Amino acid sequence: MTIDLRSDTVTRPTAAMREAMARAEVGDDVFGDDPTVLRLQQRVAEMLGFEAALYVPSGTQSNLVALMTHCGRGDEYLVGQQAHCYRWEAGGAAVLGSIQPQPLPQQADGSIALADIAANIKPDDAHFARSRLLCLENTWGGRVLPQTYVQEATALARSKGLACHLDGARLFNAAVASGRSAAELAQPFDSVSVCFSKGLGAPVGSALCGSREFIQRAHRWRKMAGGGLRQAGIIAAGALHALEHHVDRLAEDHANARRLAEGLQGLPGVQVTPPQTNIVFVDLPAERAAGLVERLAERGVLCTGLYTLRFVTHLNVTADDIDRALPVLRELLSA
Repeated sequence: MTIDLRSDTVTRPTAAMREAMARAEVGDDVFGDDPTVLRLQQRVAEMLGFEAALYVPSGTQSNLVALMTHCGRGDEYLVGQQAHCYRWEAGGAAVLGSIQPQPLPQQADGSIALADIAANIKPDDAHFARSRLLCLENTWGGRVLPQTYVQEATALARSKGLACHLDGARLFNAAVASGRSAAELAQPFDSVSVCFSKGLGAPVGSALCGSREFIQRAHRWRKMAGGGLRQAGIIAAGALHALEHHVDRLAEDHANARRLAEGLQGLPGVQVTPPQTNIVFVDLPAERAAGLVERLAERGVLCTGLYTLRFVTHLNVTADDIDRALPVLRELLSA
Protein backbone atom coordinates (compact mmCIF):
# COMPACT_ATOMS: atom_id res chain seq x y z
CA MET A 1 0.00 0.00 0.00
CA THR A 2 1.39 3.40 -0.99
CA ILE A 3 2.05 5.97 1.73
CA ASP A 4 1.76 9.38 0.10
CA LEU A 5 3.86 12.00 1.92
CA ARG A 6 4.31 14.33 -1.06
CA SER A 7 1.96 17.02 0.25
CA ASP A 8 -1.16 17.64 2.30
CA THR A 9 -2.86 18.52 -0.99
CA VAL A 10 -3.23 14.82 -1.89
CA THR A 11 -5.98 14.07 0.63
CA ARG A 12 -9.28 12.46 -0.34
CA PRO A 13 -12.61 13.74 1.03
CA THR A 14 -13.86 11.75 3.98
CA ALA A 15 -17.19 9.96 3.79
CA ALA A 16 -18.76 12.64 5.98
CA MET A 17 -17.37 15.38 3.75
CA ARG A 18 -18.70 13.67 0.63
CA GLU A 19 -22.10 13.42 2.29
CA ALA A 20 -22.04 17.13 3.12
CA MET A 21 -21.12 17.94 -0.48
CA ALA A 22 -23.87 15.69 -1.84
CA ARG A 23 -26.47 17.41 0.33
CA ALA A 24 -25.22 20.96 -0.30
CA GLU A 25 -27.81 23.61 -1.02
CA VAL A 26 -26.66 25.57 -4.07
CA GLY A 27 -27.41 28.70 -6.04
CA ASP A 28 -25.39 30.78 -8.50
CA ASP A 29 -22.34 32.26 -6.79
CA VAL A 30 -21.66 34.71 -9.63
CA PHE A 31 -25.04 36.25 -8.75
CA GLY A 32 -24.06 35.99 -5.09
CA ASP A 33 -26.92 33.70 -4.11
CA ASP A 34 -25.29 30.35 -3.41
CA PRO A 35 -26.27 29.83 0.25
CA THR A 36 -23.48 27.38 1.04
CA VAL A 37 -20.80 29.69 -0.34
CA LEU A 38 -22.30 32.54 1.68
CA ARG A 39 -22.19 30.44 4.86
CA LEU A 40 -18.60 29.43 4.19
CA GLN A 41 -17.50 33.01 3.58
CA GLN A 42 -19.23 34.21 6.73
CA ARG A 43 -17.77 31.37 8.80
CA VAL A 44 -14.16 31.80 7.72
CA ALA A 45 -14.37 35.59 8.08
CA GLU A 46 -15.62 35.16 11.65
CA MET A 47 -12.90 32.63 12.48
CA LEU A 48 -10.19 35.00 11.28
CA GLY A 49 -11.71 38.15 12.71
CA PHE A 50 -12.54 39.94 9.45
CA GLU A 51 -15.67 41.62 8.12
CA ALA A 52 -15.89 39.57 4.93
CA ALA A 53 -14.37 36.77 2.86
CA LEU A 54 -14.32 35.62 -0.75
CA TYR A 55 -14.28 31.96 -1.81
CA VAL A 56 -11.80 31.33 -4.64
CA PRO A 57 -10.73 28.18 -6.51
CA SER A 58 -7.09 28.16 -5.33
CA GLY A 59 -4.53 29.72 -3.02
CA THR A 60 -2.64 31.03 -6.03
CA GLN A 61 -5.71 32.94 -7.18
CA SER A 62 -6.39 34.14 -3.64
CA ASN A 63 -2.92 35.66 -3.36
CA LEU A 64 -3.12 37.12 -6.87
CA VAL A 65 -6.49 38.74 -6.19
CA ALA A 66 -5.16 40.14 -2.92
CA LEU A 67 -2.11 41.63 -4.62
CA MET A 68 -4.16 43.15 -7.40
CA THR A 69 -6.62 44.61 -4.90
CA HIS A 70 -3.90 46.17 -2.76
CA CYS A 71 -1.63 47.32 -5.61
CA GLY A 72 -2.12 49.17 -8.87
CA ARG A 73 -0.13 49.06 -12.08
CA GLY A 74 3.47 50.04 -11.33
CA ASP A 75 3.15 49.47 -7.58
CA GLU A 76 5.44 47.15 -5.65
CA TYR A 77 5.10 44.49 -2.99
CA LEU A 78 7.87 43.46 -0.59
CA VAL A 79 8.09 39.69 -0.18
CA GLY A 80 10.44 36.91 0.88
CA GLN A 81 12.77 35.46 -1.74
CA GLN A 82 11.35 31.97 -1.12
CA ALA A 83 7.76 33.04 -0.44
CA HIS A 84 5.03 31.19 -2.27
CA CYS A 85 3.37 34.31 -3.69
CA TYR A 86 6.69 35.33 -5.26
CA ARG A 87 8.55 32.15 -6.20
CA TRP A 88 5.91 29.50 -6.70
CA GLU A 89 2.94 31.23 -8.36
CA ALA A 90 4.30 31.65 -11.89
CA GLY A 91 4.97 35.38 -11.58
CA GLY A 92 1.26 36.18 -11.76
CA ALA A 93 1.49 39.48 -9.89
CA ALA A 94 3.98 40.83 -12.43
CA VAL A 95 2.50 39.20 -15.54
CA LEU A 96 -1.20 39.76 -14.85
CA GLY A 97 -1.15 42.62 -12.34
CA SER A 98 1.80 44.71 -13.58
CA ILE A 99 2.94 44.69 -9.94
CA GLN A 100 6.67 44.69 -9.25
CA PRO A 101 7.92 42.23 -6.64
CA GLN A 102 10.76 43.30 -4.36
CA PRO A 103 12.06 39.94 -3.11
CA LEU A 104 14.08 40.04 0.11
CA PRO A 105 16.25 37.42 1.84
CA GLN A 106 14.56 35.38 4.56
CA GLN A 107 15.90 34.17 7.87
CA ALA A 108 15.82 30.51 8.86
CA ASP A 109 12.38 30.93 10.44
CA GLY A 110 10.91 32.52 7.31
CA SER A 111 11.00 36.08 8.63
CA ILE A 112 12.45 39.04 6.73
CA ALA A 113 14.84 41.16 8.75
CA LEU A 114 13.21 44.42 9.80
CA ALA A 115 16.26 46.33 8.56
CA ASP A 116 15.82 44.77 5.10
CA ILE A 117 12.15 45.74 5.04
CA ALA A 118 12.93 49.32 6.03
CA ALA A 119 15.80 49.64 3.56
CA ASN A 120 13.67 48.48 0.63
CA ILE A 121 10.59 50.66 1.08
CA LYS A 122 11.02 53.17 -1.72
CA PRO A 123 10.81 56.93 -1.28
CA ASP A 124 8.10 58.84 -3.13
CA ASP A 125 10.18 59.46 -6.23
CA ALA A 126 9.32 59.03 -9.91
CA HIS A 127 12.40 56.84 -10.37
CA PHE A 128 10.94 54.08 -8.22
CA ALA A 129 7.97 51.77 -8.16
CA ARG A 130 5.56 52.75 -5.40
CA SER A 131 5.95 50.52 -2.35
CA ARG A 132 2.41 49.54 -1.38
CA LEU A 133 2.37 46.15 0.34
CA LEU A 134 4.28 43.80 2.64
CA CYS A 135 3.56 40.08 2.19
CA LEU A 136 4.42 37.51 4.86
CA GLU A 137 3.73 33.77 4.99
CA ASN A 138 2.60 31.57 7.91
CA THR A 139 3.46 28.75 8.12
CA TRP A 140 6.66 28.93 6.13
CA GLY A 141 8.23 25.58 5.34
CA GLY A 142 6.11 24.16 8.14
CA ARG A 143 7.49 26.66 10.66
CA VAL A 144 5.28 29.04 12.61
CA LEU A 145 6.23 32.66 12.02
CA PRO A 146 6.96 34.25 15.44
CA GLN A 147 4.03 36.45 16.39
CA THR A 148 6.21 39.08 18.05
CA TYR A 149 8.07 39.45 14.78
CA VAL A 150 4.79 39.65 12.84
CA GLN A 151 3.63 42.53 15.05
CA GLU A 152 6.92 44.38 14.57
CA ALA A 153 7.09 43.85 10.80
CA THR A 154 3.51 44.90 10.13
CA ALA A 155 3.85 47.94 12.41
CA LEU A 156 6.96 48.97 10.47
CA ALA A 157 5.19 48.55 7.15
CA ARG A 158 2.18 50.57 8.28
CA SER A 159 4.39 53.35 9.64
CA LYS A 160 5.65 53.75 6.06
CA GLY A 161 2.17 53.67 4.52
CA LEU A 162 2.16 50.04 3.35
CA ALA A 163 -0.69 47.58 3.72
CA CYS A 164 0.00 44.02 4.91
CA HIS A 165 -1.10 40.68 3.42
CA LEU A 166 -0.62 37.22 4.88
CA ASP A 167 -0.33 34.10 2.77
CA GLY A 168 -1.83 31.86 5.43
CA ALA A 169 -2.30 28.76 3.30
CA ARG A 170 -1.54 26.68 6.42
CA LEU A 171 -2.62 29.27 8.99
CA PHE A 172 -4.69 26.73 10.91
CA ASN A 173 -1.60 24.54 11.29
CA ALA A 174 0.15 27.57 12.76
CA ALA A 175 -2.77 28.19 15.11
CA VAL A 176 -2.88 24.63 16.39
CA ALA A 177 0.90 24.42 16.80
CA SER A 178 1.23 27.78 18.57
CA GLY A 179 -1.84 27.51 20.78
CA ARG A 180 -3.06 30.87 19.44
CA SER A 181 -6.33 31.40 17.64
CA ALA A 182 -6.37 31.90 13.89
CA ALA A 183 -7.90 35.32 14.53
CA GLU A 184 -4.97 36.32 16.73
CA LEU A 185 -2.46 35.26 14.06
CA ALA A 186 -4.45 37.12 11.38
CA GLN A 187 -5.10 40.29 13.38
CA PRO A 188 -2.01 42.28 12.26
CA PHE A 189 -2.92 41.99 8.56
CA ASP A 190 -5.23 43.86 6.22
CA SER A 191 -5.93 40.68 4.25
CA VAL A 192 -5.31 36.97 4.75
CA SER A 193 -5.49 34.03 2.36
CA VAL A 194 -6.27 30.59 3.81
CA CYS A 195 -6.38 27.25 2.01
CA PHE A 196 -8.99 24.55 2.52
CA SER A 197 -7.36 21.92 0.29
CA LYS A 198 -4.11 21.52 2.23
CA GLY A 199 -4.13 20.44 5.86
CA LEU A 200 -7.88 20.81 6.23
CA GLY A 201 -8.46 18.13 3.61
CA ALA A 202 -11.13 19.72 1.40
CA PRO A 203 -10.92 18.94 -2.32
CA VAL A 204 -11.03 22.51 -3.67
CA GLY A 205 -10.62 26.10 -2.68
CA SER A 206 -9.21 28.91 -0.60
CA ALA A 207 -10.63 32.08 0.93
CA LEU A 208 -9.43 35.66 0.94
CA CYS A 209 -10.44 37.63 4.04
CA GLY A 210 -10.45 41.37 4.60
CA SER A 211 -12.65 44.38 5.17
CA ARG A 212 -16.03 44.50 3.48
CA GLU A 213 -14.81 47.23 1.10
CA PHE A 214 -11.61 45.30 0.29
CA ILE A 215 -13.55 42.12 -0.52
CA GLN A 216 -15.97 44.05 -2.73
CA ARG A 217 -13.00 45.24 -4.82
CA ALA A 218 -11.41 41.78 -4.74
CA HIS A 219 -14.62 40.29 -6.14
CA ARG A 220 -14.05 42.16 -9.41
CA TRP A 221 -10.49 40.81 -9.72
CA ARG A 222 -11.71 37.27 -8.97
CA LYS A 223 -14.15 37.57 -11.87
CA MET A 224 -11.41 38.87 -14.18
CA ALA A 225 -9.08 36.04 -13.17
CA GLY A 226 -11.71 33.44 -14.04
CA GLY A 227 -12.69 32.62 -10.48
CA GLY A 228 -16.40 33.25 -10.79
CA LEU A 229 -18.02 29.86 -10.20
CA ARG A 230 -21.69 28.97 -10.51
CA GLN A 231 -23.11 26.22 -8.26
CA ALA A 232 -19.99 26.40 -6.13
CA GLY A 233 -21.84 25.32 -3.00
CA ILE A 234 -21.06 21.70 -3.87
CA ILE A 235 -17.35 22.28 -3.29
CA ALA A 236 -17.82 25.01 -0.69
CA ALA A 237 -19.65 22.42 1.43
CA GLY A 238 -16.45 20.40 1.59
CA ALA A 239 -14.52 23.45 2.78
CA LEU A 240 -17.20 24.30 5.34
CA HIS A 241 -17.14 20.73 6.64
CA ALA A 242 -13.35 20.97 6.92
CA LEU A 243 -13.57 24.18 8.97
CA GLU A 244 -16.06 22.59 11.33
CA HIS A 245 -14.42 19.17 11.72
CA HIS A 246 -10.77 19.15 10.63
CA VAL A 247 -9.05 22.04 12.43
CA ASP A 248 -8.39 20.49 15.85
CA ARG A 249 -7.32 17.19 14.29
CA LEU A 250 -4.32 18.95 12.70
CA ALA A 251 -2.59 18.13 15.99
CA GLU A 252 -2.58 14.48 14.85
CA ASP A 253 -0.68 15.44 11.68
CA HIS A 254 1.84 17.35 13.76
CA ALA A 255 2.31 14.36 16.06
CA ASN A 256 2.84 12.07 13.08
CA ALA A 257 5.42 14.45 11.65
CA ARG A 258 7.31 14.36 14.95
CA ARG A 259 7.03 10.56 14.94
CA LEU A 260 8.56 10.47 11.47
CA ALA A 261 11.36 12.90 12.33
CA GLU A 262 12.26 11.06 15.52
CA GLY A 263 12.33 7.77 13.65
CA LEU A 264 14.88 9.15 11.20
CA GLN A 265 17.26 10.57 13.80
CA GLY A 266 20.71 9.07 14.10
CA LEU A 267 21.24 7.99 10.48
CA PRO A 268 24.82 8.71 9.37
CA GLY A 269 25.14 11.78 7.19
CA VAL A 270 21.42 12.55 7.45
CA GLN A 271 20.13 15.77 8.99
CA VAL A 272 16.50 15.93 10.05
CA THR A 273 14.90 19.27 10.88
CA PRO A 274 12.56 18.86 13.89
CA PRO A 275 9.08 19.80 12.63
CA GLN A 276 6.85 22.41 14.24
CA THR A 277 3.79 21.38 12.24
CA ASN A 278 3.24 18.75 9.54
CA ILE A 279 6.31 19.10 7.30
CA VAL A 280 9.60 17.24 7.78
CA PHE A 281 12.75 18.20 5.86
CA VAL A 282 15.62 15.75 5.49
CA ASP A 283 19.05 16.73 4.17
CA LEU A 284 21.53 14.12 3.01
CA PRO A 285 24.70 14.03 0.88
CA ALA A 286 24.18 14.77 -2.81
CA GLU A 287 25.59 11.42 -3.91
CA ARG A 288 22.97 9.65 -1.80
CA ALA A 289 20.11 11.91 -2.91
CA ALA A 290 20.36 11.14 -6.63
CA GLY A 291 17.40 9.00 -7.66
CA LEU A 292 16.27 8.51 -4.07
CA VAL A 293 12.75 9.88 -4.58
CA GLU A 294 12.23 7.35 -7.38
CA ARG A 295 13.62 4.46 -5.31
CA LEU A 296 11.37 5.35 -2.41
CA ALA A 297 8.37 5.44 -4.73
CA GLU A 298 9.20 1.94 -5.95
CA ARG A 299 9.00 0.82 -2.32
CA GLY A 300 5.65 2.58 -1.77
CA VAL A 301 6.74 5.77 -0.01
CA LEU A 302 6.07 8.99 -1.93
CA CYS A 303 7.81 12.28 -1.17
CA THR A 304 9.28 15.27 -2.99
CA GLY A 305 12.85 16.49 -3.19
CA LEU A 306 13.81 19.58 -5.11
CA TYR A 307 16.56 20.67 -2.75
CA THR A 308 16.10 18.41 0.26
CA LEU A 309 13.60 15.62 0.82
CA ARG A 310 10.22 16.84 2.05
CA PHE A 311 7.67 14.67 3.82
CA VAL A 312 4.20 16.03 4.65
CA THR A 313 1.74 14.35 7.00
CA HIS A 314 -1.99 14.81 6.53
CA LEU A 315 -5.53 13.55 6.97
CA ASN A 316 -4.88 10.29 5.10
CA VAL A 317 -1.66 9.35 6.93
CA THR A 318 -1.90 7.46 10.22
CA ALA A 319 0.65 6.65 12.89
CA ASP A 320 0.67 3.08 11.57
CA ASP A 321 1.55 4.43 8.11
CA ILE A 322 4.51 6.26 9.60
CA ASP A 323 5.65 3.09 11.34
CA ARG A 324 5.44 1.17 8.05
CA ALA A 325 7.30 3.88 6.15
CA LEU A 326 10.16 4.24 8.63
CA PRO A 327 11.99 0.94 7.91
CA VAL A 328 11.95 1.69 4.18
CA LEU A 329 13.15 5.24 4.75
CA ARG A 330 15.91 4.22 7.15
CA GLU A 331 17.14 1.56 4.75
CA LEU A 332 17.26 3.77 1.65
CA LEU A 333 18.46 6.93 3.39
CA SER A 334 21.39 4.95 4.77
CA ALA A 335 22.33 3.34 1.46
